[in-house]
Amino acid sequence: MDSYTQILKNGLWANNQAFVALLGLCPLLAVSNTVINGLGLGIATTLTLILSNTIVSIIRHHVGNEIRLPVFVLIIASIVTAIELIMNAFFYELYLILGIFIPLIVTNCSIIGRAEAYASKNPVGASAIDGFAMGTGFTAALVILGAMREILGSGTLLANAHLMFGEAARDITIHVISDYEGFLLAILPPGAFIGLGLIIALKNVIDKRIKEPRKQIVELPLTPKKA
Repeated sequence: MDSYTQILKNGLWANNQAFVALLGLCPLLAVSNTVINGLGLGIATTLTLILSNTIVSIIRHHVGNEIRLPVFVLIIASIVTAIELIMNAFFYELYLILGIFIPLIVTNCSIIGRAEAYASKNPVGASAIDGFAMGTGFTAALVILGAMREILGSGTLLANAHLMFGEAARDITIHVISDYEGFLLAILPPGAFIGLGLIIALKNVIDKRIKEPRKQIVELPLTPKKA
């Protein structure tokens, strides 16, 4: 079993489901036009990952190999349905904006993938941490891409924060670029593809820099050794 530190590192960076595994791209590209939209979907996905991984790990010794995938899908669908009902009750406007992408969390490959590849083979604690790490990494991808697209597309940051944090957050919108007419491409699907490609390229550059061996300085003696 991997250490919790390694699990967190894999989920947040080394095996980030959006930037490395390239899973869940449909909701990632569709709803990441603002930070709040991305954060809302990211939290819902993270909760699903944590709960599904935990439940799958608990029942892993009691489900036969022949039926494990249908059982996993049923568990995930039940969790997503509960989250959808909660969002409909308490975050109705945000729920309407996210629309079909909330129930489509069931079909997110990263969720069923973690249930099958990790939670079904590891203890409850490690599986829950794995779900948290993978979900947080996916949420970070949504928020980063959403921030980039929102700034370039509208010149703002944290617009419509009241949809998630209540009326008290209505005035926390940051106008990064004042009197900005907007850049339409940034908030359209092609802009999402371009933005994601740039972020992945930046991550690859950082990974390459980290892996480069440090040059060791070899000090030569000032005087030759005597024979």
